[in-house]
Amino acid sequence: MEFEHKPVLLDECLEGLNIRPQGVYVDGTLGGAGHSMEILKRLDGGELIGIDRDQDALRAATQRLNALNQAHGAGLHILRGNFHDVRALLSSVGIEKIDGMLLDLGVSSYQLDARERGFSYHADAPLDMRMDQSQPLTAREIVNTWDAQEIARILRDYGEEKWAVQIARVIEDRRKLRPIETTGDLVDIIDASIPRKFRAKDGSHPARRSFQALRIAVNDELAPLEAALEDIVDLLKPGGRLCVIAFHSLEDRIVKNCFKRLQNPCTCPPRLPVCVCGKKPVIRLINRKPITAGEEELKQNPRARSATLRVAEKLEEDS
Repeated sequence: MEFEHKPVLLDECLEGLNIRPQGVYVDGTLGGAGHSMEILKRLDGGELIGIDRDQDALRAATQRLNALNQAHGAGLHILRGNFHDVRALLSSVGIEKIDGMLLDLGVSSYQLDARERGFSYHADAPLDMRMDQSQPLTAREIVNTWDAQEIARILRDYGEEKWAVQIARVIEDRRKLRPIETTGDLVDIIDASIPRKFRAKDGSHPARRSFQALRIAVNDELAPLEAALEDIVDLLKPGGRLCVIAFHSLEDRIVKNCFKRLQNPCTCPPRLPVCVCGKKPVIRLINRKPITAGEEELKQNPRARSATLRVAEKLEEDS
């Protein structure tokens, strides 16, 4: 399958980045280079750094960006890694400060549609869910070897699944009989765990939350996110922008709270008439409320329905 990428909120991201032709920009979740190709078109003497941990994504993105860059001649670096390690990755190519960075969090359309990757509950496939297929941990290992209480915690905390304990118990019972090998096996377990009368009335699949939770656990998506956001803001030049697209409330809450704290880091008690802690705002928010997809985009790409975009701008150090 070809690695295709329908860039979500593309126009909004390009506007949010406020691209300078000679600036240095990072796409921390490169995917199929849908966003990066449009960033590259707007550079004239600038640099673009694309980061992804999925080898399939890097292969497709490299081909597309190299072909496009023949007409633009920008500095182009495509790096395999996790944006959580952005400081070290940029240092490896001699970059200290950047003018902007984009993060498109979550799983790509290609990863969902490639059944052999095991992200989707719509097709039977090996239980994998790894974004970086060189890492050892898979969803199969979690459901077959982790303690039932820990599985329940993952489903509850990362999937907000109300039936987490019941699903974990059924997983524990089923794996005693035989290993849970495929996405179909897991869907059957979830189907048996949630009484039909208590299922969501919006028509969403009963396995959606559990699959989301396992994917987050396999790829360690949430725990390092706040520290990574702080690192990115620190790497921004004054006036530089950070755009973050989130696809579920857990991610968006981390982004929202991190931005809120960086915008107002004062730790003084509210009763004090003036700030004495000396902590000054680091960013300003470009949009007070998250940006969402319009009706036209939703018609073309229904997966954009849950996307939210937040944009922050780095302030001058003496602001």
